[in-house]
Amino acid sequence: MLLKKLRWTFKRHPFLYMTRFRLLSKNSSVDAINAMSYNTWNKKEEIPGYFQEMNAKIFKDGQPDSDLELVKHLVSWLYAHTRVGPGLSEPSDIALKTMVYGKGGVCSDMVQIFNNFCVINDIQVREWGTTSAPFNRENGGHSFNEVYITELQKWLLIDPSWGMLFYDEQETPLSVVELYQRLRAGKKIQYRSFIKDKQIDAYQVDKNYLNADIIPFLICDYRNKTYDAYLKLARPHVPVFIIHFVVYVFGRSYHYKFPLDNYKKIFS
Repeated sequence: MLLKKLRWTFKRHPFLYMTRFRLLSKNSSVDAINAMSYNTWNKKEEIPGYFQEMNAKIFKDGQPDSDLELVKHLVSWLYAHTRVGPGLSEPSDIALKTMVYGKGGVCSDMVQIFNNFCVINDIQVREWGTTSAPFNRENGGHSFNEVYITELQKWLLIDPSWGMLFYDEQETPLSVVELYQRLRAGKKIQYRSFIKDKQIDAYQVDKNYLNADIIPFLICDYRNKTYDAYLKLARPHVPVFIIHFVVYVFGRSYHYKFPLDNYKKIFS
């Protein structure tokens, strides 16, 4: 128990949290991120085989015809067959096995496995996070996804942990950029889960998405194969933040792009 508390303290310590943002953050623009996706840096053949094995179970009755229905089915299956628990920081196939067999994971773990399922199902996907600006120790941030839906010809924000989409007044699903542009313009925003009987906690949505101090950032250049290799080599003997720093030193790290805000607001 003490060891777990120490690991959590290191992982969430404000100095380490702020240092990560200082090292990895870059200001960007909406146009600059438009064509970016997790699929660019992660090829289907590089995704661990266990994902293909589980994908066959998820779609044992066949795949839906539309991208949106495929993604909804995938998220609904993951919600029904995984559990929430402590953060894992494990190689992606181990994270999937751990979550499926009931030991749980957090939003970033769900995002990690969702990314890989999208790649093998030919769905363009990307990973986002939110943080508070200025930094608020009470808000540890949140991770979620965005998927490109071919039949709608647009990106949609999707929270795979809650099965949640955001909508405008016309019931059009929103992208991440659209959500925050509307929010800052004072326009109406709706949200709901497509998972049957799933109740969304309004407090958590406000805290992680809709609070006035929340700013979004796109996670770029994350190479699943690279991080899987380093984590398998060093875990559990080496703390995760040291593993990530080593990858950074070798020039193979992911980074954060801020398309709507100056990231330096975090340090105000």
